[in-house]
Amino acid sequence: LQLQASGGGLVQPGGSMTLSCAASGFTFASDSYVIGWFRQAPGKAREGVSCIHSNDERMNYADSVKGRFTASRDKAKNTVYLQMNHLKPEDTAVYSCATLRGFHCTPYYSDYDWTTWGQGTLVTVSS
Repeated sequence: LQLQASGGGLVQPGGSMTLSCAASGFTFASDSYVIGWFRQAPGKAREGVSCIHSNDERMNYADSVKGRFTASRDKAKNTVYLQMNHLKPEDTAVYSCATLRGFHCTPYYSDYDWTTWGQGTLVTVSS
């Protein structure tokens, strides 16, 4: 299993950015995996941002991003996305995706023992 995260960069406050997490080694359409988005700001602990399942429609979001971030998936491309709108300076962090087989996206996703991680991509929100 491999995950490839991409799409980070510099964006102004209030702007938007979309992160991608391309998966290989498993197939969304036929397997049961939960995919999580996490972020870690300098000097802070890693925070769960969102989760989405490879097949069902359940999603969860951290309170800090609800209404601004949206997770989605493209089964044909085996890729999940994190659309981030109305970005704030406090959203600045290294964002990573992770996956775990056989679990669903529940409010407790941050506590899962995530087995496969993609490399992080830096998102900087600054004017």
